[in-house]
Amino acid sequence: MAVGIFDSGLGGLTVLDAVEKRLPDVPFVYLADSAHAPYGVRTADDIFDLTCAAATRLFDAGCDLVILACNTASAAALRRMQEAWIPQEKRVLGVFVPLIEAMTERQWGDNSPPREVAVKHVALFATPATVASRAFQRELAFRAIGVDVEAQACGGVVDAIEEGDMILAEALVRSHVDALKRKMPDPDAAILGCTHYPLMQSHFQDALGPDVRVFSQASLVADSLADYLTRHPDMLGTGKSEFLTTGDARRVSDRATQFLRRRITFQSA
Repeated sequence: MAVGIFDSGLGGLTVLDAVEKRLPDVPFVYLADSAHAPYGVRTADDIFDLTCAAATRLFDAGCDLVILACNTASAAALRRMQEAWIPQEKRVLGVFVPLIEAMTERQWGDNSPPREVAVKHVALFATPATVASRAFQRELAFRAIGVDVEAQACGGVVDAIEEGDMILAEALVRSHVDALKRKMPDPDAAILGCTHYPLMQSHFQDALGPDVRVFSQASLVADSLADYLTRHPDMLGTGKSEFLTTGDARRVSDRATQFLRRRITFQSA
């Protein structure tokens, strides 16, 4: 039994890298649904079906706990999965919770009324599907008041990263930041609402300026997972880590190795 980590492609490797450093003794099974990436341009029903299929594959691999290291899946599918799909003995968690906790400086289980928080103007960079779901705004509104969120759908960035075209990805990031700043000239915080985007974090920061605090999810998810496993030791895995993909295993391995700067070998899912 290992902890499963799922992403539509390679973006979740930013989360995997952080959780491996935070929890070096925990084995992980990483599944990249590369054959169907990117998710960000798909319908909510399509994302739900693909995410359920991926979670089932990880359950079959012996994972009782699965992390959706994909904001699009977390935004468009997780709530529906938790309400009617996830088997009783399994757990599926998303990446929004640690982010909302960090922004509002309150624990997820804190059910007190929404209150004012330090940030007032937030730029949200995400895939078109995540933006359309308004899941971030909905969850934030349960816990905070007086926060203006301006969302920018960053079409093309995930595709460029998956193709390894980082020059195009950088140009697209700057274009999307410029578009956001025309709507919100002076954000005081920015959310990288896709796990691919930390690979471009320095470019987001440079385009936004040094005074904008950029929230990236990888380290937040790692800390949250460590806390969760401390409270639920029965979910701690045993065995060895492995990497699975629905795409071309050799090609995905080469891209993953390029991203993490260490050899990663994927097997066919």
